[in-house]
Amino acid sequence: MHPPMQNPLLHTPTRALPRHVAVIGAGTIGPDIGYYLASALPGLRLTLVDVAQAPLDKALARCRDYAAKAVARGKMSEAQAGAVTSAIVATQDYAALADCDWVIEAATENLALKRRIFAQLEGIVAAQCLVTSNTSSLPAARIFADMQRPGRATVTHFFAPAWRNPVVEVIDWERCERDVLAWLRWVFAMTGKVPLVTADAVCFMLDRIFDNWCNDAALLLGRATAAEIDSAAGAYVHAGPFFVLNMAHGNPIITETNTLQAEEEGAHYTPAPIFRSVEQWLTVAPGKRVELDAATDAALRERMLGVLFAQSFDILDRAIGAPADLDLGCRLALGFKRGPLELMRELGESQTRRIAERFAADRPGMPLPQRPLAAYQEHLRHVLVDDIAGVKVVTLRRPEALNALHDELTDEVLAVIRRFENDPAVAGFVVTGYGARAFCAGADIGRFPSMLGDAAASAQYSRDCSRLLVHLDAMSKPVVAALNGMALGGGLELAMRCHAIVALRRAYLQLPEITLGIVPGIGAMVVPYRRWPAAAETFHAMLRRAERLGAERAHELGVVDELADDIGQLVQRALARVHALQGRVGRIAEGPVAIPPLAAVEPLAAGGQTLSREVLAILERAVRDAAAAPTLAAALEVGYLAFGASACTAAAREGIQAHREGRQPDFARTG
Repeated sequence: MHPPMQNPLLHTPTRALPRHVAVIGAGTIGPDIGYYLASALPGLRLTLVDVAQAPLDKALARCRDYAAKAVARGKMSEAQAGAVTSAIVATQDYAALADCDWVIEAATENLALKRRIFAQLEGIVAAQCLVTSNTSSLPAARIFADMQRPGRATVTHFFAPAWRNPVVEVIDWERCERDVLAWLRWVFAMTGKVPLVTADAVCFMLDRIFDNWCNDAALLLGRATAAEIDSAAGAYVHAGPFFVLNMAHGNPIITETNTLQAEEEGAHYTPAPIFRSVEQWLTVAPGKRVELDAATDAALRERMLGVLFAQSFDILDRAIGAPADLDLGCRLALGFKRGPLELMRELGESQTRRIAERFAADRPGMPLPQRPLAAYQEHLRHVLVDDIAGVKVVTLRRPEALNALHDELTDEVLAVIRRFENDPAVAGFVVTGYGARAFCAGADIGRFPSMLGDAAASAQYSRDCSRLLVHLDAMSKPVVAALNGMALGGGLELAMRCHAIVALRRAYLQLPEITLGIVPGIGAMVVPYRRWPAAAETFHAMLRRAERLGAERAHELGVVDELADDIGQLVQRALARVHALQGRVGRIAEGPVAIPPLAAVEPLAAGGQTLSREVLAILERAVRDAAAAPTLAAALEVGYLAFGASACTAAAREGIQAHREGRQPDFARTG
């Protein structure tokens, strides 16, 4: 299982985005898949197909309801909502699918039915039409065994609710054409999904986790109630297994999928009999819990970790999925607070081994690790690395946070650069973001709230966060930032320290820190004035008013070196820029630099928000002092100290607290 590119959007597609897609099955998940595609691909025709009119009518009503709610929440305009709902049509006539580019089957989980559907489809659709099945457990090799053109077919497993849940598993089976697999991953990534490639094993990757997590919860019912088990599981998931089963009407699904696993892999996967006799569980909502004695709570939590770890070892030992994908998928698709490998790392090897061995003793036949435990931690968690034309393309992959920086991501990028910067076969590096929306949306708040009020600790935190950027400053091998979307705060500061910037025309740059009651801490008050002195007035406005700078204007100012119309062009221009910069990497100016005066302004952000006068004064003083500093290092130190000073203001406390609470800060009362 070797996808051609780690980052799906680095694939050069040989076919265009689809114009007509059909979804067969208007029951639970089919309409949600259709709504997602119609929303994400303007101009798409989306046809829902079912054998009965009643489910089709309900499906259309559901899509209209989704669109109305999107308008009410400001996510769509009335015109956009109208375009989406009018793009979705319903029919009982398979002949309407003749000109489809892609047909997605989302019918009942029944192998014989699925085979009949695909046999019928092959007599209707064109040879180039792709066909995929949304199944949570049935292997592609079984579903498509009788197809005349199996190379164009695979499984695309969506997760509920499919219009919102970002994850989709794309199954790599032996007869699927490589270009089909790559194109599907590309389309999903272009439309905001996170495609995870898995092998063609029963239940694939994430359903192995979910189904056995739920099955083991049911097997514990003799020792605790559903509410008690959900309460204990709340340490690891946002919603307990029984609550999720109630929401998804999932009891029959667990019976079905675990029966299949038991037939394939052993009786230890047999579903709990109680699933056949219960429709709804008496449990607690997410965030709620019933009180448990400490011993019972610990025993339940350990047992739930045991099944989670056993399935994770099996998935990785059998190469069903990749380790970083396993953790990411568990968080994004299944609602785990931390992925299983993250949990193992936190617990340490001795505790992990003890839990795994205890679980295997309780549940004979369940998998144990086949390698040293340390081997399961040997992977990059938040970075994808591709090699194109002798250039290492490093993709920041934290889609749940719009690729925001945190300590581990920063260290992984730095580690990749250090590993290859002295390799003569590597011409340089491109840094880009995952997906089609964001290069990097800043930096996570992380440990910073604990440092509020401590100037020295906050300044040191700023220095520590600059470790990657300072390394870039000293490099002789070129690093180019490819802005595939927004570059905010610390993400923009990262781009500024790369040796060139290329950007999509629709990308934008912004320094929003002042709206949080702090100043940018890792170079934004220093570097732009030394690299692009002609754009100084623009940076004054960006720093003091959080003004956005569009990529096209940034190109006019010389901040962005090249523009691109799409991601394929973006990557090609970034690669060309790396090769052009070999042996010609410039340095950020040393010595004092002249800047235009910082004329007095009202403490108002570009969006109208009142800002802190005190923090604005700290920022302006730092910009002046950094410009007058005798060296770049001294100028950066001015910025670190200013960040520390801003952390000691009442405005910083209010801004950070407001950010955590999801509200707008009130700087009128803090000054």
